[in-house]
Amino acid sequence: MQTQLTKILTASVLAIGLSSLALAGPREDLLAQYASAAKAANPSFSGFSVQRGQALHTQAFTSGKSSSPSCTSCHGSNPRAAGKNATGKAIDAVALSVSPNRYTDSAKVEKWFKRNCNDVIGRECIAVEKGDWLSYVMSL
Repeated sequence: MQTQLTKILTASVLAIGLSSLALAGPREDLLAQYASAAKAANPSFSGFSVQRGQALHTQAFTSGKSSSPSCTSCHGSNPRAAGKNATGKAIDAVALSVSPNRYTDSAKVEKWFKRNCNDVIGRECIAVEKGDWLSYVMSL
């Protein structure tokens, strides 16, 4: 009787675990990676913040390129609207609700974080900044 119950419980736990994995996607995986890195850098890290992500998106920096002092320089103040790069080329909206295919390719996300953070902030973004910003645009 005990063995049968153990088998049923084990199967249930595995099924729940597998269904949870099936619900996770590339964006959630990326956020989990950033959370792990943030926790390693700062053991008191307690989660990403949509508010900090919004502040990062709108903050003006002086340490990056003078032509792009903030994310809004190219992406605009409305994340649900298309932006324009310095040459006038259209950039799809960063809000996930408007651009549902964004942020699914981790290599592409990292490429743009590296390029944009260096241009805007003058350095690469840290894991907390990446997670906060992604949380912000995913909330829209």
